Amino acid sequence: MQGIYAMHKHESENLDKEEKFLFQSIENMYDLYLLMLSALLEIRLKEEEYLDLASKKHLATKEERNPNRKFVENKLLTLLANSESLENAIDERTISNWKRNDDVILLLLEAIKTSELYQEYMNATTSSFNDDKNFIADLFSEVIAPNDKLYDYLEDYKLTWLDDLPTINTLVLKQIKQLKNENDTFLVTKLYKDLDDKDYVKNLFRKTVLNEVELSKEYIDKTPNWDTERIAEIDTIILKMAICELLKFPSIPVKVTINEYLEIAKEYSTPKSSIFINGILDNIVKDYQKNNRLTKAGRGLL
Repeated sequence: MQGIYAMHKHESENLDKEEKFLFQSIENMYDLYLLMLSALLEIRLKEEEYLDLASKKHLATKEERNPNRKFVENKLLTLLANSESLENAIDERTISNWKRNDDVILLLLEAIKTSELYQEYMNATTSSFNDDKNFIADLFSEVIAPNDKLYDYLEDYKLTWLDDLPTINTLVLKQIKQLKNENDTFLVTKLYKDLDDKDYVKNLFRKTVLNEVELSKEYIDKTPNWDTERIAEIDTIILKMAICELLKFPSIPVKVTINEYLEIAKEYSTPKSSIFINGILDNIVKDYQKNNRLTKAGRGLL
């Protein structure tokens, strides 16, 4: 949707160039996913380095000589640190941002250590794997992910990351919560589920762009109370993409298509857009069903 919108704004007709940018943006999103995971590793590492240096001070206090190592020995963080899958993915894609910008990690560590979550966790005398996991999950969602300094850094480094951040944070949190015990193996998720998944991106983009005129004709007579020139541009793109899916992607259920595009409308368009789009798509689907224009393969796809 954003790729097609960008084409409109730039008045670009270079489909290959815009498609290349689309796939590069998806690759960048994957780097953001690894970057957020690596932040957890770097935060643990920085605290471990601090405790080690403090214990070797000439006039180290009793507390510095025998520090509370509960955070750096957190079972969930240890599991992530021992993940070959994560280590290999970070190395392969050269995710080294935090090595070059450790000030962001230090700011995050300070925010963590001054939080009530951290104080309560460190003061608890015992903890299970679930306790450690839940602590990191809460820490990530309540302290790390919403941090303004982290947000500013990501915005400055790659502007397209800001739209991807909520999705990536949700994925990281989901993966953390799915781990069951310290013997689990953390596996980095794939960028695409399979080749069909990647082909879907390309086909939806191309089929929508190359058929925009025909697709727009599908909804024009379904908006009697709206001047078509007054429909928000994002809404027209969402409608074209949804209609394209309905007509040209037989393996995608109708309900899935409608629900997905309504969510996109709620996130990116006007407050009333989802209601407007839902009404149009509902009428279009009824018309397609009446005229046998929907060809869906598989059980329950209508």
